[in-house]
Amino acid sequence: MTLALFLGMAGLTYYLLSGGGQSYALLTPPIVALLLVANLVPAIALLVLLGRRVAKRRAAQSAIGSDGQLHVRLVAIFSIVASVPMLLVVIFASLLFQYGVQFWFSDSARGMLQNAGDLARGYYQANLREVGDETVTMAGDLRDYLNQSKVNSPRFAEGFIYQVVTRKLNRSAIIEVGKDGIARTAATVDPENRPAGAMLTPEVIRRLASGENVVVQASPNQIEAVTLLYPESKIYLFATRNAESWSFSNVARAQKVIADYDQFATQSRALQLRFNIALFVGSLLLVGIAVYIALAVADWMVRPVNQLVTAARRITAGDLSARVTGPMARDEIGTLAAAFNRMTQRLEAQTGALVAANSQLDERRAFIEAILSGVSAGVLSVDFHGVVQLLNSSAAAILVDEGDDLVGRTLAEVSPELVEFIASDESAGIVQVRAHGDLRTLAVKRSQDASRHILTFDDITQQLSDQRRAAWSDVARRIAHEIKNPLTPIQLAAERLQRRYADEITSDKPTFTRLTGTIVRQVGDLRRIVDEFSSFARMPKPVFRREAVGDIARHALFLHEVAHPDIRFEYAGADDLEMVCDRRQLGQALTNIVKNAVEAIEPKAVSDEGGPRGHVRMTLVREGDDILITVRDDGIGLPPERERILEPYMTTRTKGTGLGLAIVKKIVEEHLGEIRFDDAQGGGACVTLRFAAGALEKLEEGQVIALPKGKVTANGA
Repeated sequence: MTLALFLGMAGLTYYLLSGGGQSYALLTPPIVALLLVANLVPAIALLVLLGRRVAKRRAAQSAIGSDGQLHVRLVAIFSIVASVPMLLVVIFASLLFQYGVQFWFSDSARGMLQNAGDLARGYYQANLREVGDETVTMAGDLRDYLNQSKVNSPRFAEGFIYQVVTRKLNRSAIIEVGKDGIARTAATVDPENRPAGAMLTPEVIRRLASGENVVVQASPNQIEAVTLLYPESKIYLFATRNAESWSFSNVARAQKVIADYDQFATQSRALQLRFNIALFVGSLLLVGIAVYIALAVADWMVRPVNQLVTAARRITAGDLSARVTGPMARDEIGTLAAAFNRMTQRLEAQTGALVAANSQLDERRAFIEAILSGVSAGVLSVDFHGVVQLLNSSAAAILVDEGDDLVGRTLAEVSPELVEFIASDESAGIVQVRAHGDLRTLAVKRSQDASRHILTFDDITQQLSDQRRAAWSDVARRIAHEIKNPLTPIQLAAERLQRRYADEITSDKPTFTRLTGTIVRQVGDLRRIVDEFSSFARMPKPVFRREAVGDIARHALFLHEVAHPDIRFEYAGADDLEMVCDRRQLGQALTNIVKNAVEAIEPKAVSDEGGPRGHVRMTLVREGDDILITVRDDGIGLPPERERILEPYMTTRTKGTGLGLAIVKKIVEEHLGEIRFDDAQGGGACVTLRFAAGALEKLEEGQVIALPKGKVTANGA
């Protein structure tokens, strides 16, 4: 990069000196000094870098074998010490010399000469234009004369002479070129009686024929102008005016003076450049000498350090018996060598004790880590500032995502609930924490030593869920058994009363009919509730076969589409998708989900425009080996307690039993699936069922595989 900068500055300097400006003008002293410094600084940097490379090579070849930092520092120091004063001297000398030269070759001096030459040329060019204009004007006046009198009449001659005199012309002639191509003078005011051929040359005739209005020519003594008097008859008007003898000669003399000045100025620039080049070369020579001296001094200073470096390397390799030998001078290096020997003696004695202590600590640490890694419970160590110091793999799996490192972070970032438990000073308790997007229930125990809190906890979320489910199943079975027996005789008795005594009742017969009908309807509702309890308590074992999922989904949607014409139902998906499943149970699950979507839309008011009350859209897609079924509605949305909507008997509706989604969850789990609840964009809810189609294939083949608990999430989309 430095070399490129140097070459770039050299190229720029060459351009400025050769073609970037006027060759006759001296460069201004600040510019020359700036160019000198701009070229000198990268050149000095190149010398310093070269010295740095030589220093590193010498250091690498020495006993130290380092990257030569001492050599490099000395080269930098000597270069700065030599360069800074030298640059100031170079700038001062360059400016002093150039201001002296600039006094004689300034732009103002050349400007005066140039202005004098321009003035002479301008005056001369003005005369040329004036003669040409007068000739053209006189041609127009002569044409008016010829329209009134002939060319050989005295009146025309008098007017011709008047025109020549008043226009300050010295001679003039009317020249006609005949058909034979010979020029003849028709009228003249010419004391010299020059022949017509001398006044009208073929070159002048050609230029006028090409379209020029007037042709003006100059000679050292006079200015000649020729224009057409009558273009169609080739009649020309010739006129001259004597030029002052000094006018033409002054122009030539001014040009010669400027040329001589330019030649002298060019020589002065060469002198200017040679002086600055000499400064440039001398400066580089001084810097080169400084770099050489720095390298020599560095070599001299490094020699006594070689023994210290050799001994230090032996100690680094583990040989603590290394000592600096040889005569030691009474200087700083000698004092350093003696202190080094005393240090190595102490290190040798202390290292033995440290090695023994470290081996004991390593054995204890390995033992503790082996125990913690085999413990299924989570173990977490937190200091009194809330910073996590240690956790085992079980604790990491419960609290953080895979790959996250909790050590060194505050516990409040991951689990504020555990922080509150620590602050409560309780030794044991049940804590609900949010991890991986779900609520987990932990059985936590706390102990404490002088510097930290130690938490041990087990994840009992699934255990509590299984216990609740088993308890609800038992309750459902008992309720179904106790309620189902009396329902049949109650219903039969009410129906018999309707048939037997309906016609015999004469007083208040409508009330009798309404009451018996109410009994029959309520018994039917109770029977439906009991059937749901029975389904939840003893759901039959699924029979897995290959089924068309699209047909099952369309059928579940069609059942509600017929019953609810005020709601628009849509289906989108591939009809050729197949999946191993229990057709009846999967249809039941989809029917329950669509039923919940319909019930979420029913509280909405009917549109005044006559449109549908709401929309239910079911989509069926394949993503890799998974099959996704999504049911989206624009109803009232998910309830606030969305984490509990899958629990048995958890409902937000007055007539609901709270078993529909619990049955759906059970079916999804038995089909190796996952269920997810999200807020739909624009309002409403979105339920997504994901089934592992590849894993379900094995169920059709009769393989026995473990059925993992389905994953359930409920959050905002």
